[in-house]
Amino acid sequence: MDIFNQSGVIPYRKHNSDIEVLIISTRNANWTIPKGIIELNHTPQESALKEAVEEAGVWGLVDDEKAGSYKYKKWEGVCKVKVYKMRVTKVLTKWEEDNFRDRLWIPLSEVSKSIKHKKLVKIIVNSFEKELQLLKRKNIDKQD
Repeated sequence: MDIFNQSGVIPYRKHNSDIEVLIISTRNANWTIPKGIIELNHTPQESALKEAVEEAGVWGLVDDEKAGSYKYKKWEGVCKVKVYKMRVTKVLTKWEEDNFRDRLWIPLSEVSKSIKHKKLVKIIVNSFEKELQLLKRKNIDKQD
């Protein structure tokens, strides 16, 4: 069985008092994150950013630290995906795969309803634990 090393990003932004994640459609009508094969002479983060631009039409700052990793079956093999958070700094109106991919900003609270792969859901939700605690503190401070 072949193993394919991939990297992907969790594109996110802060919107009002929430964190939103950008997900993209797959060819078989599911939702996922931008990801792809780690290219030769590229770091996993560089490859993941390239995929975000191509598949989702977003540009941003990719974390150095990995948020997690997961596996899935594809191409009669197994894809091993390293996942990184990416704070979106630019959203393109046209992008390479816009003719067959949809993109959707969703609140963090809807990730488990939108993405089928449970390990990926866990990575996404767990990676924002610190930000969620800060947002809760800020909301409590506003109420005082």
